[in-house]
Amino acid sequence: MSGGLLERDAGLDLERALERHCAALSACRACGDRVAGAIPILSTARRPRAMLVGQAPGQVEITGQRPFAGRAGKTLFRWLAQAGLSEEEAREQIYIAAITRCYPGASESGRGDRVPSAAEQELCSHWLDAELALIRPAVVIPVGRLAIDRFLPRAPLDLLIGREHVCELNGRETTVIPLPHPSGASSWVHGAGHKALLDEALALARRRLRPQ
Repeated sequence: MSGGLLERDAGLDLERALERHCAALSACRACGDRVAGAIPILSTARRPRAMLVGQAPGQVEITGQRPFAGRAGKTLFRWLAQAGLSEEEAREQIYIAAITRCYPGASESGRGDRVPSAAEQELCSHWLDAELALIRPAVVIPVGRLAIDRFLPRAPLDLLIGREHVCELNGRETTVIPLPHPSGASSWVHGAGHKALLDEALALARRRLRPQ
């Protein structure tokens, strides 16, 4: 069988596997009805070239049923445009996952969303584990501290963002390019020198996602 046919068959197998996975994920109610209307938010990519992992959906995603559909999403897709991908291309080519898959509710402070608890993260972790095993991504883009800590040893964001990192996932070396959280509740990007680190991270992502 030619290489082209092998690639096509592998793509079809992944597409079917992700359809089955997302059907199971959409039916998950393991956390119960903690927030009215909150259900798992799914990626639409079925033959992804990379994965992006966020923290958790926001409130607006309950209605739109698409990851990063609110204001944070507008910022994120503006960043990805800098990396060479339109929003449509990014949603098609990047599987967008998260540490937890349902809106966790508002923060008690009233600023931003509540950070999912350790118990919620553990309860939801098998979905991300399964996606990493199915997709075996060459590139993972964790967005925000919670997602970055899933893939890299904890360190100040200044030492992590703007650099490529390598970690082993399912027996394969994977390039990790962390990004700060795009939410307005996160002030990291406004710190001294941080915009330059973000720009460097996006340049690295561009080289990986848009190889010449």
